Amino acid sequence: MKNESQVFGIRAVIEAINSGKNIDKLFIQKGLHGDLSKELMGLLKTNSISFSYVPVEKLNRLTRKNHQGVVAYISPIEFHDLEDLVLNVIESGQVPLFLILDQLSDVRNFGAIIRTAECTGVHGIIIQKKGGAPVNADTIKTSAGAVFNIPICKVDHIKDAMFYLQGSGIQVIAATEKASDTIYNVDTTIPSAIIMGSEGKGISNSVLKLVDQQAKLPMLGEIGSLNVSVACGALLYEVIRQRL
Repeated sequence: MKNESQVFGIRAVIEAINSGKNIDKLFIQKGLHGDLSKELMGLLKTNSISFSYVPVEKLNRLTRKNHQGVVAYISPIEFHDLEDLVLNVIESGQVPLFLILDQLSDVRNFGAIIRTAECTGVHGIIIQKKGGAPVNADTIKTSAGAVFNIPICKVDHIKDAMFYLQGSGIQVIAATEKASDTIYNVDTTIPSAIIMGSEGKGISNSVLKLVDQQAKLPMLGEIGSLNVSVACGALLYEVIRQRL
């Protein structure tokens, strides 16, 4: 994370929220108390801003300044409302194509995926508020600026986003090596959303149970998996091939 997006101190974070800044990540020291911290917590609840309780040692690693038990990172982009975005795409007459990232943690992978998604006509990227990679300077650089050209939606829970997409007539496809079918046998000419999992764990089992289809890429070498951003590119270009 880069310091230019960092805000530390309880009052500074309160002012950032009140001024309408998009809080991408927020870390609060365990056991923090006092009137100002109560004001902050009330503000977070009112604005539905997610945060993580962390030990003071983590905050000390994030900044050497007097953080007062609170460190936040401001997003350089405006996040989109998922329901509005899906509705706009459907009403435009285009065949929807969305990308869901389940707890992807590496900012460079995130940036590379954003760049490929923008190049392949993805209508929006869906991420969860907690646990995923932030949108920071490294993300922007790796995406070659594509992060400013593609809508990104933050949701409370991936599962709720899936239910909404499915209810809107959009099939949800899990990219997983556990699949029996390759992506080449899955019809992606219809409205689709592809889920990519995290670097270490892949797609969570609870999410896999809810998808409409599972698909994999054929692996012919000794290594059993691809980097997630490379796999995502291969999958998205198969969607383009089918749709062209």
